[in-house]
Amino acid sequence: MIYYITGGTRSGKSSYAQKLALGLSDNPVYLATARKWDADFEQRIKRHQQDRDERWENMEEERYPSAMAVQGRVVVLDCVTLWLTNFFADTKYTEVDDTLARIKVEFDKLAAIDATWIIISNEIGMGMHADTEIGRKFADLQGWINQYIAQRADKAIFMVSGLPLELPANPLRAEK
Repeated sequence: MIYYITGGTRSGKSSYAQKLALGLSDNPVYLATARKWDADFEQRIKRHQQDRDERWENMEEERYPSAMAVQGRVVVLDCVTLWLTNFFADTKYTEVDDTLARIKVEFDKLAAIDATWIIISNEIGMGMHADTEIGRKFADLQGWINQYIAQRADKAIFMVSGLPLELPANPLRAEK
């Protein structure tokens, strides 16, 4: 089962995902994809960790979450945007096709694992166009991987101002 949760910054994605996970399991996994880029980002990570109590098992994996032992578990993967950033940064922000191919392969491996996945992503392309070439490339990558995951999800939720909007099933849904 794949739940896909997307929305803008501070739209309530993580808190919604965590409540959903705790409704499905007494001991869910929180699988973080963030790299610790700087001191500010470390503070953001700490704040997220403080949102979870002892019921959670915390794991971290920047690029290959399919390598984690999560079979049969409920797993919140937070988030696709940071996961994608890690792949793109490793190409020095130049290899769009390679980045997209690598994250798709890893997502397919992840989706094949017998687990309940709650996957969080960001809708970054709903605002102004990025003013840098790297920013435009990344916005494109984010949109393409969001579509790829959403087409394979069993349920898709769009968060707006803390409110979940369940998206209709995709009639062209790709088989997993």
